[in-house]
Amino acid sequence: MAEKLHFVVPDEYDGTLALGFLKRFCGLSSRMITQLKRKKDGILMNGKNLRTVDFVYANSIVEINMPNEESSIVPIKGELDIVYEDEHILIVNKPYSMPVHPVKQHQTNTLANIVTYYMNSKGESYVFRAVNRLDKDTSGLVLIVKNRYCSNALKNKVEKIYYALCHGKLSVSDTIISPIGLEGDAKMVRSVLKSGTPAITHYSVIESGNNISFVKLWLETGKTHQIRCHMASIGHPLLGDDLYGGSLELLSRQALHCSDMKFIHPVTQKLIEVYCDIPYDMQNILKVLKQKED
Repeated sequence: MAEKLHFVVPDEYDGTLALGFLKRFCGLSSRMITQLKRKKDGILMNGKNLRTVDFVYANSIVEINMPNEESSIVPIKGELDIVYEDEHILIVNKPYSMPVHPVKQHQTNTLANIVTYYMNSKGESYVFRAVNRLDKDTSGLVLIVKNRYCSNALKNKVEKIYYALCHGKLSVSDTIISPIGLEGDAKMVRSVLKSGTPAITHYSVIESGNNISFVKLWLETGKTHQIRCHMASIGHPLLGDDLYGGSLELLSRQALHCSDMKFIHPVTQKLIEVYCDIPYDMQNILKVLKQKED
């Protein structure tokens, strides 16, 4: 089922070329515009075909008929903790131990499989696109868009807050500015490298106790394993993150959770703010942290 987007031409675009309006106001890429031009009734203004060389006029309704897309993901029935949904986007609270995308060793137990089943049950059809990607054992909010337009419009536009439990006592909030990358023959583990790509992580200490710190983090860059690598680089790896030097004594997965998400909706232009609690395994560690030290 193709999706339709509607835009009202504002006064400042009155009498301007459609191409500029579609790119600057609607946020369509050149590639998407080319695809829409080839599609019957791909771009309409007030119900009539709109060419890129035509002019648009204030208060006119421009309709974008998005191309049909079919998912190749195998649908698998499962539970979804839906935090927010409308006709354009879906936000879910992903549990730890669940991969986001199918990979060689995980073909049918991923978030993509479950979302595809859910999508089909609603009579919808779209390609699974996760705007943010969480590691398999990181829990929390994942933003899924239902078309390529929203995917492009939200790129690098979503603010996220993470919470983590780290080894050691952190007493000062700080910013880590260290490039990270793959060292030598490493295929997964990231390291702080002068030759790496720029990465910036901010963290604020909420509470410390029993050689554990509970911290809030937000990123300026979104590199693979950025939080895990950066916290390990300052001597405070995440609990349960044995890949980066963390202990498995209290937790069997990295203690990292994406809890807050905020962005401007690409279609409605409304502010979307969502939140989900940290999972019970991390909450149980917080009880240990708050216990009086010997």
